[in-house]
Amino acid sequence: MSSFTFGQKSFTPTAPEKGSFPLDHEGQCKRVMISYMKCLRENKGINTMCRDVAKEYLTCRMDNDLMAKEEWSKLGFGDDNLKET
Repeated sequence: MSSFTFGQKSFTPTAPEKGSFPLDHEGQCKRVMISYMKCLRENKGINTMCRDVAKEYLTCRMDNDLMAKEEWSKLGFGDDNLKET
């Protein structure tokens, strides 16, 4: 028995443009990821306290081709430049 009805179009899944990236199977960024998770736990889940570790984790992922290189402002770190100057 067919699962299609007459006039129904078939669905072809496509990957999202953002939000999907390869898993770190080789553990290249595991140390930084554990540091980030530890920071979150110590700060009761308040991620603003862990922004520096999050940035380090994203840097590791970009350096190891586990995600596309992006501008920091597109990743929510645009205001950091103002603090550094």
